[in-house]
Amino acid sequence: MKKLLSKILISVSLFVAVQTQVFAGAGGDLIPVQIDKIQLNPISMREAEWLLGDEDVYFFDVNTMELWAEGHIPGAVYFNVKNWKELLPKNKDAVMVFYCANTLCTSSAMAARETVKLGYTGVRHMAEGIYGWRIAGKLTEIP
Repeated sequence: MKKLLSKILISVSLFVAVQTQVFAGAGGDLIPVQIDKIQLNPISMREAEWLLGDEDVYFFDVNTMELWAEGHIPGAVYFNVKNWKELLPKNKDAVMVFYCANTLCTSSAMAARETVKLGYTGVRHMAEGIYGWRIAGKLTEIP
């Protein structure tokens, strides 16, 4: 009975914590954190691999230059640049796969969301990133 009550209390506490506003300050006044409502369209590594080589599919690597240089998905474009908007295709319905290092990396998710905000509809996010790709033994290329 105590375990059940404990689990219920923890669940309620987590629910309340998620529902409350979160504040951030960075040394200044505390302000509400903006929570992005854009839901990403995930893509599995298997599905991404099937799309490799398709003319109308774009892969964007949002890693550091060092990680990019260690190897990336064949045909992927290095995306971590200031003029990243110029790298996007003209066709706003084109399929674009964004990835970074692994499931803990948020760079590709942020890039994908920013691309969606520009009106692109074919944006996909591969959360496993290049490390997941390599661990699975999939093909990579070195610049």
